[in-house]
Amino acid sequence: MATEYEDDLDALEPEDVPGVLRALKFYQVLAWVVGVLLVVLTLVAMPLKYIWNDGRLVMYVGIAHGWLYALLLVSVVSLGLRVKWRWVWYLGIALAGTVPFLSFLAERRATRHVLERLADVPTIQHDRP
Repeated sequence: MATEYEDDLDALEPEDVPGVLRALKFYQVLAWVVGVLLVVLTLVAMPLKYIWNDGRLVMYVGIAHGWLYALLLVSVVSLGLRVKWRWVWYLGIALAGTVPFLSFLAERRATRHVLERLADVPTIQHDRP
């Protein structure tokens, strides 16, 4: 099955699949958590700080978002190395994590790409007596 991503480096092997699936799930969870925190930070915490002069939520949500964003980047590298992404994938996902709501779209596109790559993996044929 040919995909629109044929210019990626190498085909995946059947033994790569479990690691790719684990890395994908880790990335998906972090992408959603970081995305939700960014939305809360920009739509709730920042107005609280600059309109009502209460910066507590900015501090807590901002710190959590910052640390989890760094962990998201680690998960992107882990997933990208497993599915053999080109550098443009890493850059796109990293940038999408800084724009509210765009991280959700990037997660869907990355997930779709990984699942398409997995669909192209040949299955192992076991010899049965």
